[in-house]
Amino acid sequence: MNIHEYQAKDLYRQYGVPTAQGFPAMSVEEAVAAAEKLPGPVWVVKSQIHAGGRGKGKFKELGADAAGGVRVVKSVEDVVKNATEMLGNTLV
Repeated sequence: MNIHEYQAKDLYRQYGVPTAQGFPAMSVEEAVAAAEKLPGPVWVVKSQIHAGGRGKGKFKELGADAAGGVRVVKSVEDVVKNATEMLGNTLV
């Protein structure tokens, strides 16, 4: 089956499997809204691709020193910064 993490979590919840809360975001505004629904002060901003090793991956369009596809942030401002970098770019 080829599904994203957020889709798998929805399936788990349907069958009563305890699952960490999270929300998919297709825009920076949706990422901020998601962060505001979740308790802080730490959030994780993740790319959703059909591959393992997202944290080790790099975005083609960003510099070699840019962070990968899984980022731990400690403020809503950092959610904005990281979602802006990640959305619309290609994780390889």
